[in-house]
Amino acid sequence: MSHDFSLARERMVKNQLIPRGIKDERVLRVMGKIPRHLFIEEALAGEAYNDHPVPIGEKQTISQPYIVALMTEALELKAEERTLEIGTGSGYQTAILAELSNRVYTIERIKSLLVNARKVLAQLGYDNILFKAFDGTLGWKEYAPFDAIMVTAGAPRFPSPLMDQLADNGRMVIPVGDRYSQELIKVIRKGKSFEQENLGGCRFVNLIGVEGWPD
Repeated sequence: MSHDFSLARERMVKNQLIPRGIKDERVLRVMGKIPRHLFIEEALAGEAYNDHPVPIGEKQTISQPYIVALMTEALELKAEERTLEIGTGSGYQTAILAELSNRVYTIERIKSLLVNARKVLAQLGYDNILFKAFDGTLGWKEYAPFDAIMVTAGAPRFPSPLMDQLADNGRMVIPVGDRYSQELIKVIRKGKSFEQENLGGCRFVNLIGVEGWPD
């Protein structure tokens, strides 16, 4: 029996996102539309729209809906951007970025997650996403610069390749801190300098890689 989750999506937007200050109409519309439950295993589908992260295997999670909305809104996407995503994970955030950007370049170091995400995204008809199994902390040099970069794992510092690959006036959102808690930082590139804005405390899985945490 197929379960209709449209009401759950509507409630998620109305009860979790709007009251916490998410205002971008495009972000709210897309999150009210994308079937988040398809990105997690069927047994957990009932948890998909609840106000917390959900495990997706390989010690990884799909972020709490509010955090997804907050990070997406901070990128200020207008539909023409080339957006780099570090940490494909379930592919849910990738779908949101694909709806709101011109093109998405997504990197995931765990092959099984990438294969799975790719399958779901293809079934949903997205054709503006490029995938790579790689160390995300190094970015994706051949397609740089990027107008927007989203990092969905906690980093010990700003990975310098990602800073280098950010276009002028480009925005990056990244959790930075120790292994147990981070601050969500929005970075805007202004020529050779970078402006920073703290969006608040958060907790993500570790960003593993040359410019992140050791495995």
